[in-house]
Amino acid sequence: MGAAMLTDQVTEILIPVAAVVGIAFALVQWLLVSTVKLSPERQPGGGSDDKNGYSDYLIEEEEGLNDHNVVVKCAEIQSAISEGATSFLFTEYQYVGVFMAVFAVLIFLFLGSVEGFSTKSQPCTYSKDKYCKPALANALFSTASFLLGAVTSVVSGFLGMKIATYANARTTLEARKGVGKAFITAFRSGAVMGFLLAANGLLVLYIAINLFKLYYGDDWEGLFESITGYGLGGSSMALFGRVGGGIYTKAADVGADLVIADNVGDNVGDIAGMGSDLFGSYAESSCAALVVASISSFGINHDLTAMCYPLLISSMGIIVCLITTLFATEFFEIKAVQEIEPTLKKQLIISTALMTIGIGTVSWIALPSSFTIFNFGEQKQVKNWELFFCVAIGLWAGLVIGFVTEYYTSNAYSPVQDVADSCRTGAATNVIFGLALGYKSVIIPIFAIAVSIFVSFSLAAMYGIAVAALGMLSTIATGLAIDAYGPISDNAGGIAEMAGMSHRIRERTDALDAAGNTTAAIGKGFAIGSAALVSLALFGAFVSRAAISTVDVLTPKVFIGLIVGAMLPYWFSAMTMKSVGSAALKMVEEVRRQFNSIPGIMEGNAKPDYATCVKISTDASIREMIPPGALVMLTPLIVGTFFGVETLAGVLAGALVSGVQIAISASNTGGAWDNAKKYIEAGASQHARVLGPKGSDAHKAAVIGDTIGDPLKDTSGPSLNILVKLMAVESLVFAPFFAAHGGLLFKLF
Repeated sequence: MGAAMLTDQVTEILIPVAAVVGIAFALVQWLLVSTVKLSPERQPGGGSDDKNGYSDYLIEEEEGLNDHNVVVKCAEIQSAISEGATSFLFTEYQYVGVFMAVFAVLIFLFLGSVEGFSTKSQPCTYSKDKYCKPALANALFSTASFLLGAVTSVVSGFLGMKIATYANARTTLEARKGVGKAFITAFRSGAVMGFLLAANGLLVLYIAINLFKLYYGDDWEGLFESITGYGLGGSSMALFGRVGGGIYTKAADVGADLVIADNVGDNVGDIAGMGSDLFGSYAESSCAALVVASISSFGINHDLTAMCYPLLISSMGIIVCLITTLFATEFFEIKAVQEIEPTLKKQLIISTALMTIGIGTVSWIALPSSFTIFNFGEQKQVKNWELFFCVAIGLWAGLVIGFVTEYYTSNAYSPVQDVADSCRTGAATNVIFGLALGYKSVIIPIFAIAVSIFVSFSLAAMYGIAVAALGMLSTIATGLAIDAYGPISDNAGGIAEMAGMSHRIRERTDALDAAGNTTAAIGKGFAIGSAALVSLALFGAFVSRAAISTVDVLTPKVFIGLIVGAMLPYWFSAMTMKSVGSAALKMVEEVRRQFNSIPGIMEGNAKPDYATCVKISTDASIREMIPPGALVMLTPLIVGTFFGVETLAGVLAGALVSGVQIAISASNTGGAWDNAKKYIEAGASQHARVLGPKGSDAHKAAVIGDTIGDPLKDTSGPSLNILVKLMAVESLVFAPFFAAHGGLLFKLF
């Protein structure tokens, strides 16, 4: 079959080096952002030699405003936002910490009981003539990897939030010098988060594999089965981060759009939540690929370089994204508002094109010319160029999903303009048009995912699907930079408004924010598309591990699972949306109380009680995130234990099929409504000016649509992709227990 050109020794050096380079690049970007000072002193670097600016004077000075007071006010607001976000996350992590401890004990007890907590070596699952480490070792190491994944996910989210709160006021202040300066600050801040998350996820996983190998030795099957806990830990924390943060931000947004709680919410929901979400996707896709590879010729022959192919793809992704980022920050400069969105789109195109070359290089040097992949009980012969196509099709499918999402959510195109136009006849038609747009936007992404699945499965079975998901996530650093840019720009606009900055500056921050809305929708599209592929790969690994030869839909126990699984995303969405409504109601009541009891708020003569508003959102989100989280985490345990692996396979398939559709529809509908409102407010075209200005009947209808869309695009929609992934990876981790002791009800009756 031949051997890979890349030696094991070089592989062991390349992966950690790529991760360290990613972390170093993130730190450099952070240092560049920190050169913008949040203090009243004049900055010496305002001359024309500064590269990415095109206006060398401060607008405030031109308009006779007091620059010192503005900077002080921005610093105060940023401090309040940072304190609120930190306070919320610490409160959330206290509850999540209890969950982590309880669930870690459950993992150990369930998996340890498979062989009655025996310490004797057992026949290997796929090679009965060989002996592998005991089930107790799998229980212990799965628990350890779960905790490792959970902690890494929490740290990823927290670091992202701190970076975003550090950058938002700096973006506002840079907007005084021109839109190009503000864009660079916001984008660099997003890049810090993107590279830190991608590099940390890769480095921690690589270290964990090497530490586990000290015990497992040649038992690669057991090693990589236990490492799946890493993905479970990452997604568990992502679920609570997304749901809790989403409820928080939308309660503040729907309830009172101008309080600091809304700005805090952007950071804990869109930044910390998205960071944990994409980290979870990366961890799960890597784990799914490693599990399938461990029982293929890579694992049987102990071919380390080929086994680490998924990690080498991620390493190459970090280097490619580093080069891509330089195109936005160093090689080109933005001089007009119209250049913002095209620049962000070019980031996606450049990273995808370069990554295609990178994938080809890695596939050529890291894989044997021919090898076998485990395919439901038999070994399938595969060539290295076939695996290249699997990864590449996932990568390009991600780009297609990104551009379709942009088409349906950007106000530069007809779908959102049609939604804005429908506001002429009131909120009802706006809602109808928005819902129709969301349903229609599902079509092309689903076809892109379907083509990816067919091609990758045909070429390399379930391993092909796993690496296709990795391909979609291989440019995660750039994707996260673009995604985090949105909330940072949104916060910058909020700070400009609260600091009383000039109308011209708010126009610039609004332009940055409008582009950010679209890029946030693109980020959600990537997350949802990769979730579909990751879930299917995990589903395949679960079916193999649970020793299910076929999943027959016509079997009653499978069909009931299928129909119940398809219902779960609706139940979950209902819970999360009602939670936002309940929390928002309390926020509205508090804001009305403050207006009535604190004279001078409307005139700007008195300061609102922001702390109480933040506390209402915090308390509500922490309380309301528990039931949806419990629904997702307990379903696989209950179904697998009482109904068995066949019914659980049906539940996973049903949840995957319906969850992906609802997630795409909800995210795009909400994004379209948001940008339809911004389209009317901006008044950039004759059509928009006819519909506007702010306060017109059409604008009021657009605000209603935007308010309805907020929980769809920022709470329910993004959380659904975690539901799909999390149920699949949890089922895989607990598969040994379900296969040995599951289906209690069917055994009794």
